[in-house]
Amino acid sequence: MSKETSELDLQAILKKAEQQTDFPDVPLDEFTPPTYEEWKEACITLLKGAPFDKKMYTKTYEGITFDPMYFRKDTEDILPKESFPGMGDYLRGAQPSGYVGKPWGIAQVCDETLPEENNELLRHEQEKGSTIYHIKLDSASLKSEDVRKAAAPGDEGVSVTTLDDMHTLLSGLKLDKYPVYLYAGESALPMLSLFAGALKASGQDLTKIRGIVGADPLGELTAKGKNSKDLESLYCDMAKCAKWAVKHAPGLKTVFVRSDVYSRGGANDVQESAYTLATAVAYLRALLERGLTIDEAAGQIMFGFSMGANFFLQIAKLRALRPLWAQIVEAFGGSKDAQRMHIHARPALFFKTVYDPYVNMLRNTTEIFSGVVGGVDSFESSPFDEPIRKGDEFSRRIARNVQIILQEEFGLLQPIDPAGGSWAVETLTKQMKEKVWAEFQVIEGKGGMLKALQEGYPQSEIATILAARFKAAETRKDRIVGNNMYPNMTEKLLDPRPEDVEENKKQRTAQVEAYLADIDEAFKAEKIKALQNGEGCLVSLAVEAAQAGATTVEIAAALAGKESETVTAIDPHRWSERFEALRKTTEAYKAEHNDNVKIFLANMGPIPQHKARADFTTGFLQVGAFEVLGNNGFPTVEEAAQAAKESGADAVVICSTDATYPEIVPQLAPKLHEVLPEATVFLAGAAPKDLLETYNEAGIDEYISVKANCYKILQLLQQKKGMIA
Repeated sequence: MSKETSELDLQAILKKAEQQTDFPDVPLDEFTPPTYEEWKEACITLLKGAPFDKKMYTKTYEGITFDPMYFRKDTEDILPKESFPGMGDYLRGAQPSGYVGKPWGIAQVCDETLPEENNELLRHEQEKGSTIYHIKLDSASLKSEDVRKAAAPGDEGVSVTTLDDMHTLLSGLKLDKYPVYLYAGESALPMLSLFAGALKASGQDLTKIRGIVGADPLGELTAKGKNSKDLESLYCDMAKCAKWAVKHAPGLKTVFVRSDVYSRGGANDVQESAYTLATAVAYLRALLERGLTIDEAAGQIMFGFSMGANFFLQIAKLRALRPLWAQIVEAFGGSKDAQRMHIHARPALFFKTVYDPYVNMLRNTTEIFSGVVGGVDSFESSPFDEPIRKGDEFSRRIARNVQIILQEEFGLLQPIDPAGGSWAVETLTKQMKEKVWAEFQVIEGKGGMLKALQEGYPQSEIATILAARFKAAETRKDRIVGNNMYPNMTEKLLDPRPEDVEENKKQRTAQVEAYLADIDEAFKAEKIKALQNGEGCLVSLAVEAAQAGATTVEIAAALAGKESETVTAIDPHRWSERFEALRKTTEAYKAEHNDNVKIFLANMGPIPQHKARADFTTGFLQVGAFEVLGNNGFPTVEEAAQAAKESGADAVVICSTDATYPEIVPQLAPKLHEVLPEATVFLAGAAPKDLLETYNEAGIDEYISVKANCYKILQLLQQKKGMIA
């Protein structure tokens, strides 16, 4: 049969199937549905004595406990039987058709240092499947700092100082077809003036531009502890930008409320959500006080959230946030359309690792998946090597293609609201809504986000969760593959590919000075003076100043305000950072001294007797990149002690079974201390309470078990070796 014939037959079968409307009734009464009690008894049998309540219920950092099973009878009242996607409170999605009519936006970040190189990358990303031009600025540009005085141009993104830089950056982009995302720091006005000025100069219609050139002054204050000027002045900038956009570029948003600072600080999903909502409410009030309507103000706001490691909670988080935001905007008097939340998301950098970074691909994929199921409007899939360096062609391609595969091959453009009606997800969504709203009200009760930050409340709450996360990582309750679990001892770290900062600065300085050499300084000064006086539309005046040659630093200086408020900054972290530092300490010591912490395994008895604990111990100690000396076991304690002596090890671990320890430990531990007086003697496994004193008196210093604090034990060995003080 030919291929064409088989395809025709298949089409005929499919057409016939589509036309069939009557289906036979298939009774299922031959199957007896098991009761919950029967299922529980089966679980208890499989658990082999482990407590059901401890093993089958999962507690989260949000104070939510996952049940082992969810039932319709318990969720009947909260199932969305009469609500639909794109309607009501938007719990089921912001658009009626979901992604069927409009797929979520693929917003791969572009962060090359030089404007011309970043422009090339933007065009390349669009050609390969990105549907949003996503520009990331470097630190100096975010602060409106002149590149000629910047410490590290291009450290995190593209360097932009002048109108010419922006023109180069945007040249050839299809901005009438694809949106542009640009986060501008504490104030959007300097960068917006360059953006609008460059587009006007190239004859583009601003009314057709979509996307965001957005600011997040409270987010910047929280991240840095201090802004360049006070929030009142920044709110004035925000209102001026918003009013200008409403009139001149209605498809462009100018407020970008991002949760990154809370997520990277270690916040749980409730904290991240509540504090981001509280920040957005502060902006709503600021814009309303400065003359915008609620619909105009809400329409200027885009949200950015981080997708974390707990798959189902991320879905519930997004589904909870939409109705909460709708409720807030409604309370301000906003229309149904204004209540619609625009959500951009990205994988949480907090959960990415430097060691075994290819696992980040898997982490990113689950986080994209949860974001899509939860209903994001756009997603930025970060390269797997993000914690180490800027992405390259390979890592960016993998990141971008994950989204394309999910859209085109996995069929995630439909169904609409795939989580809707799930007993588990609907329950988690309800719990998240209640907890986020309660925490949001705490912030409101303190007078809003600024006062809460000045009091130190969010910082303290997040620090508590961060400490809990670190503790769980120390004891390996939270398993970080390739770091505190399953380390790859043959791994070579990725080349960080540091950029030549001096060369970057030299090139950028030459570009800026070549542009400024042709500027009419008197005319520029006149335009800057007009901007300082502020008579007329501030953004239009800033655009004119930019077109006259004013740099971002000059535009920002013309809009100077009062001294900034100060708060305790929330520092960025990653969950694996302490284990990474510990391992790097070992590797640096080994490279310098050609030596390492050596651990001898005193494996007692034949292989089946000691193998399980020897393997566990080896993995436990290799987390610190230590040298573990294994063997096939010893028949007597004398032979084990002699071999340990010959090894010259820094520590010895006795590995056998609980049944043989009462006989082995009292004999072997003293001998080990005798032949290796400076060594630490461990026992693999936890001692029973009735034998703990006996083992300790025999000379066991520490225990290596599933309950042991891996981090502290490894640190202890490093200290004894002299690797750390």
